[in-house]
Amino acid sequence: MKVTVLQENLTRGLSAVSRAVSPRSTLPVLANVLIATDEGRLRLSATNLEMGITCWIGAKIEEEGSTTVPARMFADLVNTMPDNQVHLNLDTRTQTLHIQSGASKNDVKGIDAQEFPPMPVPDFDNAINISVADFKEMIQQVAFAASTDEARPVLMGVLVSVDKDTVTMAAADGYRLSVRKSTLSAVAPSPVTAIIPARALSELARIASDGEQQVQMVMPKGRGQVVFRVKDAELVSQLIDGTFPDYQQIIPRSHKSRTLVSTASLLKACKQAEIFAREGSNIVRLNIKNSGELQPGEVEISAHSEETGKNETLVEATVDGIPLLIAFNVKFLREVLEVIKTPNVAIETSAPNAPGVIKPVGDEHFLHVIMPMHLG
Repeated sequence: MKVTVLQENLTRGLSAVSRAVSPRSTLPVLANVLIATDEGRLRLSATNLEMGITCWIGAKIEEEGSTTVPARMFADLVNTMPDNQVHLNLDTRTQTLHIQSGASKNDVKGIDAQEFPPMPVPDFDNAINISVADFKEMIQQVAFAASTDEARPVLMGVLVSVDKDTVTMAAADGYRLSVRKSTLSAVAPSPVTAIIPARALSELARIASDGEQQVQMVMPKGRGQVVFRVKDAELVSQLIDGTFPDYQQIIPRSHKSRTLVSTASLLKACKQAEIFAREGSNIVRLNIKNSGELQPGEVEISAHSEETGKNETLVEATVDGIPLLIAFNVKFLREVLEVIKTPNVAIETSAPNAPGVIKPVGDEHFLHVIMPMHLG
């Protein structure tokens, strides 16, 4: 292999694939990145056997070939190189990659590419096409609500359902639920339901650039995998086996109080409350006050800690229904407010011990359910 590539392109490619490198593995090759020539371009791949990322970058190829080199060492080395051309020259006999840029000359010992796990080569003819901008926003509004508890692997995933021209994502961790819908530009070839690891979706959102139009999604039959393709990259992930909870049962069908409030004002109040709440039980109290027909309502957001003191903020609101005092985990409330794009948000509540529903005002495609906390 004899290849010349721009340092900035190599850095970008390594940054895209590096998050799939296995930090701890009994297989040394999983700590490496695969470098291979591929139809006039350079292909970089990394995998931890659960998720794999491949990226293609432009390069001048004089001799075909492939090898694997330690991912972190290679990325660190390329990052320190001058911003110009990098020459890669492989000694196949010793599997040593000679890397030269300007006055910098380096020899890195690699592992034969034959030992690298094969990446799937799926057929994208019947792929589901989704707008990159919509897909990234869906991931941002849903993936954060997935669980990080390995004892319940199903909840570490996002339920992705495609039916006709509608795609729905849902994630829950037992304390909250996020659901987001979007419309496809074309009807899907067939209905799809799968639980995709939240981490894989977050990585996809990271490597899909905003300038790209479509992300393609396919699920090869009998593989238990999903493959996503964007312009110069592919991400493959194992699906999560199991049955996702029937989240429709969690969504309250009615409410006794609907509070409309500025998203930015409520978010700012929650961030202040969190400074105090995080020292104690992470509780924020929302005292929803209905001042009567002619007076605007208000929400008093408060938190206190025995160690650090207390915080109270009053936010103007339009309250339709009964006044109510309800408590939530302040981190959960802040996280959902951070992903809402509309100027105003609606909080629908029924009782202090019933779930609260948070919806962006003017956007019917997103809703979030938070379980209340005990007021004590």
